[in-house]
Order: sequence, then C-alpha cells, then structure tokens
Amino acid sequence: MIEININKLIKYYGANKIFENISFSIKTGDRVGLIGKNGCGKTSLIKILMGIEDYQGGDINIRKGADIGWLEQVATYGDHVSTMDVILSAFDDLFHLRGQLKKLEQRMSAHDQGSKGLEKDLESYGELTARYELEGGYEVDTRVGKITSGLKISDQLKELKFNQLSGGEKTRVLLAKTLLEEPDILLLDEPTNHLDLPSVEWLEDFLKQYKGSVLIISHDRYFLDNVVKRIIELEFDRANIYEGNYSYYTLEKERRFLLDLKYYQNQQKKIDRMEDQIKRYRVWGQMRDSEKMYKKAKELEKRLEKLERVEKPRLYNRKVRLNADSAGRSGRIVLELEGISKGFSEEKLLEDVGLTLFYQDSACILGENGTGKTTLLRIILDEIGADGGSVRVGSRVKIGYLPQMVSFEDEDMTVLDYFAREHGVSYGAARIQLSKALFYGEEVNKRIRSLSGGERSRLKLCSLTFDQVNLLILDEPTNHLDIDSREVLEQTLSEYEGTLLFVSHDRYFIGKLADKVIAIEDRDLKVYKGDYAYYRRELERLEAMEMATNTRGDLARTKSLGKANENKRPGRQSLAGARGRGKALGELEAGIEEKEQAIRQVTKMMNEHNDDVDKLQELYSERQTLEEDLEGEYKEWEELSSSH
Repeated sequence: MIEININKLIKYYGANKIFENISFSIKTGDRVGLIGKNGCGKTSLIKILMGIEDYQGGDINIRKGADIGWLEQVATYGDHVSTMDVILSAFDDLFHLRGQLKKLEQRMSAHDQGSKGLEKDLESYGELTARYELEGGYEVDTRVGKITSGLKISDQLKELKFNQLSGGEKTRVLLAKTLLEEPDILLLDEPTNHLDLPSVEWLEDFLKQYKGSVLIISHDRYFLDNVVKRIIELEFDRANIYEGNYSYYTLEKERRFLLDLKYYQNQQKKIDRMEDQIKRYRVWGQMRDSEKMYKKAKELEKRLEKLERVEKPRLYNRKVRLNADSAGRSGRIVLELEGISKGFSEEKLLEDVGLTLFYQDSACILGENGTGKTTLLRIILDEIGADGGSVRVGSRVKIGYLPQMVSFEDEDMTVLDYFAREHGVSYGAARIQLSKALFYGEEVNKRIRSLSGGERSRLKLCSLTFDQVNLLILDEPTNHLDIDSREVLEQTLSEYEGTLLFVSHDRYFIGKLADKVIAIEDRDLKVYKGDYAYYRRELERLEAMEMATNTRGDLARTKSLGKANENKRPGRQSLAGARGRGKALGELEAGIEEKEQAIRQVTKMMNEHNDDVDKLQELYSERQTLEEDLEGEYKEWEELSSSH
C-alpha cells in the first residue's frame, strides 16, 4: 500500500527555486534514506509533508487516515515544562481517554444499583476500557522505560525542566517522544546527532523492527547501511531512486554514471558525424551547384535540431591533493600518557590511564557520551591540566588541532587573504595551495563567514598541513558535514603522512581511517590494535566468552540444586522438592538457550576468520567446549524432566 506519493513537486523560497520535478513514493513498511548535498531541500521536503511549509507546484497524496510523526530539530516549550512532560506528551490521547474513564468511575459510584444510568455508564466504560487497552494504555510505563533507557535519558534528566537541557539532550528527548508516538509514517531528520554509539545501535534495532514506514535524513552512512532498504538522492531537478542501502547506492551510482557517460559519448559521436555530413553536403552543393545537396543538408540540420541532447554526466568526485611531504617526520614515539587522572567535582572521568601513540598511527577514541573523550584531547593539547600523571610529546612532534566547530579569528577575510597572511606567502603561492584543497577560481574570494562546515574543515586542514604538522588531533570532525564533505575529508586524511588521533561516532569514517581503536571503559583506556571491524569482532568474542562463563556458572548452580533436591526427605518436603525441580528446569532451559546463542556467535566468528588459521583453531576449541557443556545440560534437562 502506498503511504505517500509525490509527483513533480516544485518548491521556491521567494524568487529562489529550491527544487523541481521531484517524484517518488513511500509504501507501507518502507525504510527510506533521503540524502543530498546540504541546501538541496531535504528538510524543506519533510516540512512540506508535515504541512509546515507550502509548495508551488506538483501533487502530494498521503493515505487517508495515515498518522505522520516528525522529529523536530528545534522545539520550544514553556519554562515550567519538565523533560518527562515532553516525553509523556506522546500519550496525550491516551491520557485524555484515561481521564474519561476516571470521570465514568466517579459517576458510576454515585449511581443507585440497577439504575438505567449505571447500565449505560457501564457499557460506555467497557467500550472505553477495551479501546484504552487496545491502544496500549496499560503499557505506557514499559514503553517509556524501554525507549528512555535505549536513548540514555536518565531519571535525573527526566526531572529537569526541558528548557534547561543542552541541545543534544533536547534532541534525545524529542526523539524519544517521536518514537513513543508510533506514527504510521515516521519522518526523522538527522536522528543520530548527539547519540553515542550504543544509543545509535539501539536506534538501528528499534527502526528495523518498527511497524510503520520510515523516511530518514541522515549523513551517517553506517546507520543508513544498517537501517534503510532504499535511497532517494535529492537533486535540484530530480529524485534519483536506488533500491538498496547506502553501499548499494555508491556502487549503483557509479554504474549509472558509466552508462550515462557511454550514452553521452555515443551521442556526441553521432552529432559529430551529422555535423560533418552537413558540411560535406554544403561543399558538394557548392561544387556541383546542386540544390539536392543543399536540401539534404537542411534536412539533416532539422534532424539535428530536434535531437534531444543529453548533458555530460558528472560524478562530482574532485579529490584533495596534499603534498607528499606535508607532514614533517617525527620520532617513533609520538605521544605518551602515563598515570593520567581527571575528574570534575565528585565525578571521576579518567583514573590512572596510560597510552602510547606511534608514528603514523591512525587512532580513534571511542566511548559513551560523558566518558571523557574530549577531556582527554584537551589534556593532550594542554588546554586543561590533569589531576595526576604526565603527558610527554615525542621528538620533532608538531601538533595541529581540528575542533568540532572550526572558527577563524577574522571571518570577514576572504579565503585567499587569510591563507596568504596566515602563512606569509604571495597570492600566487596561496592559490596553488588552496587549489589542492578544492578552492578554485572565484571560490578563493569567498568570505570565511559564508563557508560551509565542509569548506571550513578543508581550509583549516590546508593551513595545518602547509605548516607541516605531524600529529593531527580531531574532535568529531564529521559533525555538521554532508556526505560529500565527509568523503572529501576521508580522502584528505587517508593521504595524510603523519599521525592521526581523533574522536568520532561516525562508524563509516572510523572504518575508513582507524587502524587502532582506543575505548574509554570504566575510567580506563583499552587499546584494540586493529581497525574498527577488528574492534567489533573482539567485542563480540568477549561477549560470547562472558555468556559462556555465565552459562557454566548457571550449570554449576543447577547441579548443586539438583543434589540438594536428591537429599530432601519425602512427605512434607515432596511439594518443595517439586517446586525446586520446576525452578531448576526453568534455570536450565534459560542456560541452554544462552549456550546455544553463544555457539551461534562463535560459529559466526569462525566464518569471519576462515582465513586465519590460529584464530580459527582458538575459536574451534572454544566451540567444542561449549558444545560439550551443552550436551551435559541436555542430559541434565532430560533427567529433571522425567522426574518432574
């Protein structure tokens, strides 16, 4: 069933046309990613669907009765409204229904037994109660707990006034409210902003199981890969549809580009042949004084005029080019942290942590929000002091820093003026360097204040690499960048010759760049000496091992309980013994299920490591142990079942 159908939509802001000829549809249960360059009209399109903004042409048809929900980027509430009030506003209709039930209860208590009014109110009460139950009235607390827990909205946060929250906290609260509303069509604009990795992964699982249709604007490519089944790429004059996730989109877009390029080249050859033929007919007509040749030339010209010419396709894949020697050579050890501790008030963030960073490492710092990632960077940059420990910077190390929000001292300067003055070079030399960062022609005359987030990052990186920094520290560098800008940044940093240390929640970005993952866990640093895929596999392996250990503990407790039951006397103790066996059966069945899950997890890891003999042998031994334990549990279960 089609939930939304959009046909040849046109949108203006004043005299500026934002987009035209936009057509696509969303069906029941679809998971759709809406992507495109910043400023192409993605958020405007969602506001049009919500009825917040108008449009100047085309048609929009929404299924009759369909409920649409939208994650607002900005929302205002009164100063008295608490965070919990905002969350619970998702259930306004249910609470209204609950109020009606309470009024009926009061009226019924005032009626005389057997009166007609009582019978009528009882009938109404039964109908409202059935509706209240059907709409999930008795599950409100459970649903609120599940979603606020997944989005890390603490009890303390719920008690605060909404207007006291930070921007990121407000986004999480509004996301919780939107998800709790469970609309038929869910519109999400950058839902992963301000979420840490565990919360993003929770949201992925939630949306994959969501019953309605979902349209998501996101620059998080890993998130799009995991959630959506269709990509809509918004351009000025069209909406390109790709029936797959983001990875499929990248491959299919290149394939379509090559087909379009071939078609364009063939048409150009055809046009060239026709133009050559027209010239020859005219020459022959002039040489032979032949009206027939002139006539043929005119006929061919008319055919050429009617030919619908295709534009040359562009892949927009410009590359940043840094000098091979853009990073000066440092010593082997770039950075050493020893015994670093840091806390604020009563809260301890880091406790006696150590870290060694080597030349040309590309290390990503991961951790949940509030665990001290940015604090650690600020200690390294000497912006704040540690409570204890030391930071030693290696020989010939020159540090450069790219913050979350890139700013410049004088933003009224042009890009060209800034670079020339900052580095004391001529305009000609500055233009050469800026062209390597994709600032061409008149782009160098842009005022810095008018630059996008991606352009600011490119300008700052161009400046830092020109200074030959060899330790580049970045804090959430992809925040506020569209996908094209993120890919340009990735390509720039992948060619960087120095050492990288960065904080990021962008798993696609981490997967492209990191060869070492530093996780902040329990106020300590745990280093995983591999890329992001290795880090994820290690987490899964450790989780499987922990599950197996817990299962063995459950089995030992179950056996102990079984022996205790055997020693119990018959008679008055028989009922207690039966109950004990019933409990043991339940515990054993839960243990068997966990053990089977652990075996499946280890088997999955064996498939992923089938080219690593040592790893495979280790996993094989682990699976054998798990299977032997499982066999013992099956026998134990059979014995308990037969005696139960």
